[in-house]
Amino acid sequence: MAGSPTTRTLALLKKEGYLSAIAEKYNSFIKRRFDLYGFIDVVGIKATEKGVLGIQATSGSNISARIKKSVAIPALKVWLQAGNRFEVWGFSKKGKKGKRKLWTVDKRKITLPLKV
Repeated sequence: MAGSPTTRTLALLKKEGYLSAIAEKYNSFIKRRFDLYGFIDVVGIKATEKGVLGIQATSGSNISARIKKSVAIPALKVWLQAGNRFEVWGFSKKGKKGKRKLWTVDKRKITLPLKV
């Protein structure tokens, strides 16, 4: 599973049976990405789960910063109150010394009440 955290998120969601889509937009004039509502990179839906899953995809070392950023955005509370779910997924390579390192994901669920 190579590529960006967003690419890895899409691949993992597909493997887990989700229908998914990229929710961030890229403004080519100013060369900047904008997340949906300021905190969602990817959305996923699954027939067996209620609501929409919003995901902030990042590197493993940036999970805490992304959680802190997301909970500070008022729209996250509305997203969760509407019956949707939100998680921060951090990807990093892990493995034992001398062994091949593999991509792993650390999934952090964010629920109400919002806490850092």
